[in-house]
Amino acid sequence: MKTIVLASNNKNKIKEFKDILPDYDIKTLEDIEFFDEIEETGKTFFENALIKAETIHNYLKEKNLDYIVISDDSGLCATALNGEPGVYSARYSGKHGDDKGCREKLIKNLEGKDKEAYFVCNIVVYYPDGTYKSFEGKTYGEILDKERGNNGFGYDSIFLSRDLGKSFGEVSNEEKNKVSHRYRAIKAMLEEL
Repeated sequence: MKTIVLASNNKNKIKEFKDILPDYDIKTLEDIEFFDEIEETGKTFFENALIKAETIHNYLKEKNLDYIVISDDSGLCATALNGEPGVYSARYSGKHGDDKGCREKLIKNLEGKDKEAYFVCNIVVYYPDGTYKSFEGKTYGEILDKERGNNGFGYDSIFLSRDLGKSFGEVSNEEKNKVSHRYRAIKAMLEEL
């Protein structure tokens, strides 16, 4: 079984990767004893994914470990808000990880505007030799005026998926993982690998 280091401690993200990649041994940052905060200073999803992947690649190199590193940066983009919240999706409310506050702010900012939106996931695969490749996935839909469903995380309960006709909060992980931005980026990555 091939080992990959996933440059994340986000439990929801780790679960999605493990569900979509059952044939890989996925190690988390905790597993490799990396506890520093990685500052995401990029202006795009790709730049942030690359910063995380490169940081972990360098950390593994110092420890003489030759693992492939996978990093992703993802978020929600509302067309009427010029792509907001975008790379600031997790901290849109002003506080990192305040999912409810982020959802409420987005709903308020879209009042009276077009509700079209899409999720983006950019994955960087960083190889032990220092080369890397990038893959992107998107899924389209619209923002609901109120939450629907209790599943998922982040913006899932207010994102009405065009593919499913339901919010990501109303569907199972299995259903979401067949059409999600992360699934599509991982699928593109697997085709390349």
